Amino acid sequence: MIRPQTLDFLKELVENNNREWFQENKDRYEDARANVIELAADVINKLHKVDPSVSADLDPKKCVMRIYRDIRFSKNKTPYKNNFGISLPTQGLKPGGVEYYLHIQPGKSFIAGGYWMPEADHLKAIRQEIDYNAEDLKKVIDDKEFIKLFGEFRKQDQLKTTPKGYDADNENIDLLKLKSFVAWHPLKDKEVMRAGAATEIVALCSRIYPMNVFLKNAIA
Repeated sequence: MIRPQTLDFLKELVENNNREWFQENKDRYEDARANVIELAADVINKLHKVDPSVSADLDPKKCVMRIYRDIRFSKNKTPYKNNFGISLPTQGLKPGGVEYYLHIQPGKSFIAGGYWMPEADHLKAIRQEIDYNAEDLKKVIDDKEFIKLFGEFRKQDQLKTTPKGYDADNENIDLLKLKSFVAWHPLKDKEVMRAGAATEIVALCSRIYPMNVFLKNAIA
């Protein structure tokens, strides 16, 4: 579970996003990061039992993303992120591709899964799989419980035009036009701070799991 002190650190970081304050509070950052790593380890252990493609050998330290922002090409020059991100890949030990993602941020935490902005070859393969076997995906995303937890899957960012090779009157054009294939569920602060937080997070991942299987099969 996430301790209140971890969220307090992130709240104060928003108001003091500069190197001087961060260095003065480096011990608090290290404690907060250790807390997030502890949660990541618990989630990995439980998630592997639900989705074996999430390796039990994942290093939770490497799953927790850097808090330092890359400001080289950004107008926002604040040096630190105001959150902790945890990437849980399903295709080996490297982040990216089909994965689960846990975001820890005061008032804005969430758990997500799927494939965000697939590379061109993977996007083409996923669209082909949808064209051939859309019912397998729709069985997952149109389930009432799935919609209740994650909202309308089709309402993600879509192409404004019809993707090349498909007709506008294709019965699954709304899915074929998607740029990403992600399901996400918001988490309240009290939920991430509960003793059973990892169990509840993995329970949500178990609902995402069939969608991830569809996506992984598409790009295999």
